[in-house]
Amino acid sequence: MLMHPAYRAETRRHRQDGQEHMNVELRGRITRWRQADADRRAANVAANLSRQPLFPGRWVSAISLIGGPALLMAGTLLRSQFNYFFPDQLAAYTRHPALITTAYACFACGTILLWPAVMTLAQRIAATSPLWGMWGGCLVILGLFTRTFQFGTDHLAFHLTDSFGLQSMINGIDDYYLAWRDTRWHPFRTLSGPAFIGWVVLAIGAYRSGALGLGRSIALGLMSALALGTLKGTEPQSIIAAGGLCIAFIPLGISLLGNGPPPSKRAMLWLIVVIGWNIFGTIYGPRG
Repeated sequence: MLMHPAYRAETRRHRQDGQEHMNVELRGRITRWRQADADRRAANVAANLSRQPLFPGRWVSAISLIGGPALLMAGTLLRSQFNYFFPDQLAAYTRHPALITTAYACFACGTILLWPAVMTLAQRIAATSPLWGMWGGCLVILGLFTRTFQFGTDHLAFHLTDSFGLQSMINGIDDYYLAWRDTRWHPFRTLSGPAFIGWVVLAIGAYRSGALGLGRSIALGLMSALALGTLKGTEPQSIIAAGGLCIAFIPLGISLLGNGPPPSKRAMLWLIVVIGWNIFGTIYGPRG
C-alpha cells in the first residue's frame, strides 16, 4: 500500500526534527561536561595556588616528575628487543650483559624516583578530593616498594647466572616461581595488588579533583598495564604504560620548575655535600 506523498513528507520532517533535537541535546551535554571539567580544574588550581609541596619540596618533586618517567621509559625501551619472559631475559643477559644491566638499572632507578612524584600529585589531588589523594598516593607508593623488591630478585638472578651458568639459573628461577606461587603469605605478595590498582585509583582521583584533565588522567591509569614479577621484560603494553606516565607527569614537573625561584646558594652547597658524600660512600663503603 502506497503512502500519500504529504504523509511521507510529514514523517520525514518529524524524523529530521527528532534527529536535530537529539543532536542539540548531545551538544548540550558535551558542553555541560566540558564546563564541569573546566570548573574542577579551576577549583583545583585555585586550591593549589601558591601552595608548593612542603615535602619533598618543589625541586625534588619536579626532578622526580620528569626523571622518574624518563628513566622508566629508557629502561623499557632498552630491553624491548628481547622477549619479555624470564628464560629469554636471562639469555639476553648472557649475550648483552651491559645492555641488560643498564636497562634494569634504569627501570629500577625510575621506580624509586617516582615516589616524590606520586606524593606531589597526591597532594594536589588532596587539595580538593582528600580521600582520593590519600588512597591513590598510598596504594601507588606501596606498589613501588613491590617493584623495587622484584628488581632485587632480578639483580641477584643476573649475577648468579655469571657464577652458575644459564641453564642452572633457568632451573633455579623455575623453582623460585613454584615456591612463590605456593607461598601463602608474604608482604610483597600481598602488595602486588596495589602495584596495579593504585594507578587506577590515582588516575580517577586526578580527574575527579581537577588535578589533571581527562586525557592525562587516562594516560596515568595506563600504568596499571605494566607487567610485574621477577625477570619480566618489555611487553607491548609496557611501552604504552610508560608513555602514559610520561604524558601525565612530565608536563607537571616542567610547570613546577617554572613556578618559583631558583634554588638558593645554601641549597646548592648542601646538594654538593650530599652528592660528594654519596660518591665517597660508594667508593669506600662496604662491598659485601
